[in-house]
Amino acid sequence: MEKLADHITLINPAEILISDEEKSHIDKLAASLSDTIITTREGWIFSYDFAYEKLTQHFRTLTLKGFGCDDLEPGIGAAGAALYYLQENQKSDLQHINRLVRDADDAFVGIDRASQRNLELVRSLRGSRDGTLISVLDQTATPMGARLLSHWLVRPLNKVASINYRLDAVDELVRDTNKQEEIQDCLRGVGDIERIITKVITLRANARDLLALAKSLQKIEPLKQLLQGVESEALKNNNESLDPLPQLIEEINRAIADDPPLAITDGGLIRKGYSEELDELRNIAYSGKDWILQLQRSEREKTGIPSLKVSFNKVFGYYIEVTKPNLPKVPEHYIRKQTLVNAERFITPELKEYEEQILGAEEKIVSIEYELFNGLRQQAAGYAAAIQKNAVSIAEIDCFAGFAQLAVNQNYCKPRVNGGTDLKIVQGRHPVIETLLPFGEKFIPNDSFIDCKKSQIQIITGPNMAGKSTYLRQVALIVLMAQIGSFVPAKSVELGIVDKIFTRVGASDNLAAGESTFLVEMNETANILNNATQRSIILLDESGRGTSTFDGLSIAWSIVEYLHENKNIAAKTMFATHYHELTELEMIFKRVKNFNVAVKEWGEQIIFLRKIVEGGTDHSYGIQVAKLAGIPSRVIKRAREVLSNLEQNALTPNHKPKIAAQDGKTQDDIQQLDFFSAMNSEIINELQMLDIDNMTPLQALQALAELKKKTEN
Repeated sequence: MEKLADHITLINPAEILISDEEKSHIDKLAASLSDTIITTREGWIFSYDFAYEKLTQHFRTLTLKGFGCDDLEPGIGAAGAALYYLQENQKSDLQHINRLVRDADDAFVGIDRASQRNLELVRSLRGSRDGTLISVLDQTATPMGARLLSHWLVRPLNKVASINYRLDAVDELVRDTNKQEEIQDCLRGVGDIERIITKVITLRANARDLLALAKSLQKIEPLKQLLQGVESEALKNNNESLDPLPQLIEEINRAIADDPPLAITDGGLIRKGYSEELDELRNIAYSGKDWILQLQRSEREKTGIPSLKVSFNKVFGYYIEVTKPNLPKVPEHYIRKQTLVNAERFITPELKEYEEQILGAEEKIVSIEYELFNGLRQQAAGYAAAIQKNAVSIAEIDCFAGFAQLAVNQNYCKPRVNGGTDLKIVQGRHPVIETLLPFGEKFIPNDSFIDCKKSQIQIITGPNMAGKSTYLRQVALIVLMAQIGSFVPAKSVELGIVDKIFTRVGASDNLAAGESTFLVEMNETANILNNATQRSIILLDESGRGTSTFDGLSIAWSIVEYLHENKNIAAKTMFATHYHELTELEMIFKRVKNFNVAVKEWGEQIIFLRKIVEGGTDHSYGIQVAKLAGIPSRVIKRAREVLSNLEQNALTPNHKPKIAAQDGKTQDDIQQLDFFSAMNSEIINELQMLDIDNMTPLQALQALAELKKKTEN
């Protein structure tokens, strides 16, 4: 269920179709999908036999072997049910759905829901698009390109050849910025042809949609000219796939008026000269209206009634209106039709005859225009496959050009991706934060070297606010960007292909599911430990802090030990922590290395240098950070006193200091408590002497009871 939830998060569907028999199984999942509609249908439409027949009928094939999914019974059931549901609702044959594709997990990097949220790929922790990775990466010029980028962002590639296929296209445009700019200028005139052709096929497109389609298709020929002579395979292949469809462009431009109405039943859709019959009817209708105006002038002269009006309404048609003071002047051949408070309305045989001609012509005009438009729409639907192919190629070209623009503007480098397992980032930067800094302020770059034979696990210590979390996210985002085919914010990057990205950064409770903050944290950590591989990258930030100090430290210690000793995982790991005792792991395990975030002390002040340097640190600077946050000075002073006494192990059972701080002064050298500093050495010795492997559970409990008595004494 967790994998299903992760995959649904990747797809981000507007609607989920499920058998009413299975609905109860996803109730918990559905509660977390606030923006997704859950629709249930009878179970029989999900059956393999029904779905198989539905799909083969639609694709006009004998089997589904050609789609590579003939033996995927659950997948076929779901696809057939979805097709049936769409046909039921759209009331059309859905000919634009022309292929069946298996969304294979093994083709993409695995990113679970927690990591997607923590890395703020498409939505920030506040639920906004601002401050996300996509807000920086999206330099696309078309709606298709923007959608494809969103798709790529949550599905990084995990094959070196596929990644380099994209990177080479971006590289070519980075080296030729003039071409890149011309391509983007050309693409800015392209509308959403992918959505338009869907509207065409489902009979929802209006005349303006067809004009937008023609205008967009007109950009394809100049785009092909710009791509002539390109070297990268991706740009070559997409250029070859582009089809300008000149016949369709010509037909649409010849048929549709320059400024047609939105409603296709209002008339005015078809251009003059496209249909002789339509032009003749328009002459009748328009000249008939001129005749009405002429009739009004002549009747005023004949009757001597200057206020006489010839008007029209849908109830009576055309009529002559005369005010009551002028009724004595009305001729005898006028036929009274309606009496009003201040006037009377009349018709004449001549007026009725012309009315029939005009209204008949107008009715025929609307009917013929609709018929002509519908024929043109069906003609456009015949090009659906070619238009969809154009949309795919335009989207890819758009993404490549957008990546190139970003790389040039932000000074990104081309990552070198290989089949190894190491990671080397020189002067890496956080792609989002560097764009949000005030003018004139520069982001401090950092190196990241993970050699799985020497430094598989990196313990990163340092005070809060120093930049540990930013550094972890920065590494993850650089890896992800490289594997979607983008240049990256660094001087250079060498990357052994990554199969899964895990980030456990911060935590909040899930009260709706009855889960505490610590349980959420442990759920995420368990997912990482159970699913990581040798090719994964794991980024842990303050794991274990949701519980007591000793519990948290014990868990954090065990996690690092497990990742180091388990040969089936041995994943690249960065562990940011406030447990400075974990730095002792470097002396125990050969592939654990210590790093810290450099801080400069200035009296009682601290300056965050934002630089990752080798070595551990036992300074937390918590009180200085509290002071920076605006905590009242009285609280800060008292905190220094308490810390001083804690470090001297000088608290009474009532938590009152035995010795008051002298003149309010405390130690400047602020260190965290050592993990074992509060323990009695005698108890430690006894613990070390216990032969746990040869003890029965009862003996273990008795030994524990004895130790507990000693601690109480």
